[in-house]
Amino acid sequence: MNRALAVLTCGAFLTLVIGVVGDGGPMAAIALGAAYALLSVAAFGWVRRTARLAWSAAYVVVQLSLAFATFGLDPGVATTLFFVVLVSQCVLLLPRSATAAVIVIIPFVHAPMDSWQHALREGTGLIASVLFAAVITELLRREQQLRRDLAEAHEQLRDHAAQAERLATAQERNRVARDIHDGLGHSLTVVQMQVKAARAVLATDPAKADEVLAKAQHQAEEALGAVRRSVGALREPRSAEPLPDALRTLADESSAAGVPTRLAVSGTPRSLPDEAHEALYRAAQEGLTNVRKHARAGRADLLLDYGDGAVRVQVRDDGVGSDGRSAGFGLVGLRERAALLGGELRVESAPGDGHTLTMEVPG
Repeated sequence: MNRALAVLTCGAFLTLVIGVVGDGGPMAAIALGAAYALLSVAAFGWVRRTARLAWSAAYVVVQLSLAFATFGLDPGVATTLFFVVLVSQCVLLLPRSATAAVIVIIPFVHAPMDSWQHALREGTGLIASVLFAAVITELLRREQQLRRDLAEAHEQLRDHAAQAERLATAQERNRVARDIHDGLGHSLTVVQMQVKAARAVLATDPAKADEVLAKAQHQAEEALGAVRRSVGALREPRSAEPLPDALRTLADESSAAGVPTRLAVSGTPRSLPDEAHEALYRAAQEGLTNVRKHARAGRADLLLDYGDGAVRVQVRDDGVGSDGRSAGFGLVGLRERAALLGGELRVESAPGDGHTLTMEVPG
């Protein structure tokens, strides 16, 4: 907009020069017009950038005085354009009230005319011109501001989209890490313990060792199948078996691995969202894995409670317990799952007093 006003100012000054030279008018009008044009082209941009009302007011007062003086020497089209340019600049520099005051003052440039009828006619035409300039300038200013706001909003939207993409990537990475730990890690732990058991009886009871190794082989095949199902689930939704049946399978696996495990279900079983089903299953799986690896327990209890508005899974053992300070990746992943669902994970343990892991989620 600054450039357009500069072009209009230069055109007005050129018109003034042609008129003065052609009609033999006063050369002082050219000097005053040159001063007005120079300030309009060179100083207006700087004053606008400073955004200081004092400088803007001083600039408008000087330019208004120069325009009045030039019009007094050569009341033609050129000096009328000076007023049009000045009003447009006022819209960009001053508050609306100050701009309105300038618009009201400008028609009085015709006051010295020989008759009030002539002055009224010319003043009315001039005020219509500057009002039109003010309206057009205000519309252009708003349009430019809207473009800047849209560009800023677009940039913010791009930043938010990039942040959302990074967050989604991190969440998916954590989810995959949890699934690998809770699924494949659990199965490999069972296989490891079964292989150790087989080696312990290999010399004295080969038949028992072969039986345990067969179970280990079956568990390894199940783990491989789980990996394949997980890969397939990345491409299409999977259907999960009812939670009580899935937990019963975990209890059977734990019992077969050497820790007798009893499953108890209370409340009326009901369908759960996939995320809640997965979180509760993984909590039970992680709890039983830790029992076999660390608890040195003689037995374990697996509880599934369908409460009012929430579902709870609990794993208890009668092992050696701990001081509760250690927390592996499995527990970190379970806490993340519970937090995402608006639930909670509790771990209670004391040396010699067993271990209890509880997850409760809405459902």
